[in-house]
Amino acid sequence: MNRFLSVRTIIDWLVAVSGVLVTVASLGVLAVLLVDVAQDGLGRLSWQFLSSFPSRRAESAGIFAALIGSLYVIVLTALIAIPLGVGTAIYLQEYGRRSRWSRLIEINIANLAGVPSIIYGLLGLALFVRAMGFGRSVLAGAATLSLLVLPVVILSTREALRAVPSSLREGSYALGATKWQTIWNQVLPVALPGMLTGIILALSRAVGETAPLIMIGALTYVPFAPDGVLSPFTVLPIQIFNWVSRPQAEFVRNSAAGIIVLMTVLLAMNGIAVWIRDRAQARSRM
Repeated sequence: MNRFLSVRTIIDWLVAVSGVLVTVASLGVLAVLLVDVAQDGLGRLSWQFLSSFPSRRAESAGIFAALIGSLYVIVLTALIAIPLGVGTAIYLQEYGRRSRWSRLIEINIANLAGVPSIIYGLLGLALFVRAMGFGRSVLAGAATLSLLVLPVVILSTREALRAVPSSLREGSYALGATKWQTIWNQVLPVALPGMLTGIILALSRAVGETAPLIMIGALTYVPFAPDGVLSPFTVLPIQIFNWVSRPQAEFVRNSAAGIIVLMTVLLAMNGIAVWIRDRAQARSRM
């Protein structure tokens, strides 16, 4: 028995050490990449770079069109994906848990979560660009990315709703509340922090996606900012890819500066979402 415990202790220690080493190595590689990007791109960052449109001359090229396009796409993606994902999760968890229809939906959602992103691009090209006539617009891009992140929003919201104690629902019913009143006033406020965590992860993935947008025909060179949901557009990852593919060293520095801008947008978006989540979590504990 003591020998078994000793072997088990050694195995646990080896696994823990291996995990720490892998984590340190990953963080080290990330740190090297960040330092390399910062060395190439910080000198290029300026108000002129942020407010200028793309150009064939690297020294006058800017990222304004891609930045505005990314903001348009991510806001519209959130407006589409969050209501659909949260509504589907509420139905599956609170209303249709025992039906065959809900089980079929659950299986398909779980399968969709593992589909490569380029497949969503092909679906968006066939459905939104051609069948629905949206063209190569911001709306088509946002709808495609909404399909991409929808499984993550649904699954994370379901887990957050499932974690709410059943006693909370039963207490609300005992006081005479209807099912929807219980969900809206009791269940959703408690589940909101967990829901926001999944939404943050989903939108963070959408910000950095390139393949689906390339498949639907998002442009690599856009000398104007979108002025509506049906305007042509480009986004930060596509603009960065366009610059990286050019042989001139000046465009490589532009791409490094674009990476810094993209990371700043991502961190700012996540920071705002985490702040909202923490406030909701503190309010639910009061």
